[in-house]
Parts: sequence; structure tokens; C-alpha cells
Amino acid sequence: MSMTALGVSALFMVGCCTIAQIARVLSRRLVAREGIVPILINEAIAAAELCACCFELIIVADNFGVSMYAICLFLLTVWWGRVWGDASACPYTHMEDVLEGRTSFKEMALRSWAELMGGCCVYRVVQLFWWLELAETHRGRAFEACNADLQVSPYLGAVIEGVATLLCRLASKAISAKEPRFGSYIDSFIGTSLVVAAFNFSGGYFNPVLATALKWGCRGHTHLEHIIVYWIGACAGAVLSIPVFKLPVVRRLLLGAEPESKPKLE
Repeated sequence: MSMTALGVSALFMVGCCTIAQIARVLSRRLVAREGIVPILINEAIAAAELCACCFELIIVADNFGVSMYAICLFLLTVWWGRVWGDASACPYTHMEDVLEGRTSFKEMALRSWAELMGGCCVYRVVQLFWWLELAETHRGRAFEACNADLQVSPYLGAVIEGVATLLCRLASKAISAKEPRFGSYIDSFIGTSLVVAAFNFSGGYFNPVLATALKWGCRGHTHLEHIIVYWIGACAGAVLSIPVFKLPVVRRLLLGAEPESKPKLE
């Protein structure tokens, strides 16, 4: 494939990120900063940005290989880590917050709903762009029936998504605790590496909203199998990361030896 086609894909993703950033700025200026509404808008924008770019990343992977896909994904995740703020575009992070007492079940449900709306609705924008066929890689893609990325049994796929999500969350928690230099780059590299490792097995989504926006209803798995792999698998891995991260052996492995508390003077 020509580099022109890759340039069109890159420009589309840059355009999506630019429009999303403009939307965030406008939202901060036009919507009151207090309350749940600005939080939900921010989540919807982040999810729309994530899913729009990942739709185009499918084009990149299909035509330019997994290596180019990984490079683009790494750069995007670094950018998102800098501009999303409190948004995550991923429901299991809010589940973790509920379990650790940082938010309510109601806010978790509302945030997840906003993410689903943003991620699923943006497909029409992507479809319009593909319909224009500005690049040879977009020919016939606008109305093409999609195929599932799941190449293993649903239960093995759920294990892969769950274990990879668990590792991602443990890495993020460790980086957040240690705050190393270039922590965001390290986190993005780990996440991208795990996505590439799972790419040919389950697709490596590690995000229920992303998987649903991109692959719900595609040929290759049923709706129930999709839920088992991409919702139950990923969410179980994220929730499990909370007690696993508290295990002394895991903390020593990820954080190193913690300083012993000094004895109190009588």
C-alpha cells in the first residue's frame, strides 16, 4: 500500500484528536464545572475519540501490519494520557472506584452509559469518512460486514482479555504509586505491548466500550460470547487487580522493598 494511504489514516486520527480537544475546551467554557454533567460529557468525548481512532487503526493494521498499528497506538495512548484528565473511556476503572469507595454505583453507571453513547455513535462519522474513499485502503469499507477478532474459544478469549487487563491495571497502579520519570510513556508501552501480544487471539481490546463499539454484532461470535470475552473477562481482570495489588509479594515485585516503619519511642 502507498504511503499516501497511511498519511490519510494518520491525518484522520490527528483530526479526530484535534476535534475532541476543541470539544473539551468548549465544554469547559459552556458547561458549569460542578455536577455530573461535565464529567459525563468528558467521558463521552474521550470514548468517541478513542473509538474513532481505533476504527482507523483497524485499517492501518489490515494494510500496513501490526508494527505500524503498534506505533500509532503507542503515540495515541501517550496523547490521551495527557489530555483526557479524569476521563478513562473505560467502565471498569469506575468499577474499581466503586469497590475502593471513591465513587458511587450511580456515577459508575452514568459514566459507563456516556462512554457507550460516545463510542457507538461516532461510527457514523467514521463511516462517512470511509464512504468518501479518500484512500485506496477505504474502498468498500464503509458498508462492509465486519468480522470478529476472536480467534480462540470464547472462554479462552475471556481469560486472555482478563489476564492482560489484570497486568495492565497492575502496571498502571505501580507506575502511579512510584511516579517514575516518563511514567506515562512506560504505561503506554506496556499497554501497547500487551495489545500486540493478544492481537491475534482475542483482538487485544482490554476495554468493554471499545470492543462493543468496534465489534458488537460482527460475524464470528454471538452477543453472549462477546459479553463473556470483552465485558466479563476484562472487568473481572480489572476488579481482581485491586486485591492482587495489595498482596505483599506483588507489592515487593512491583514496588520494591517498602521501608520498615520506625519503632515508636517510649
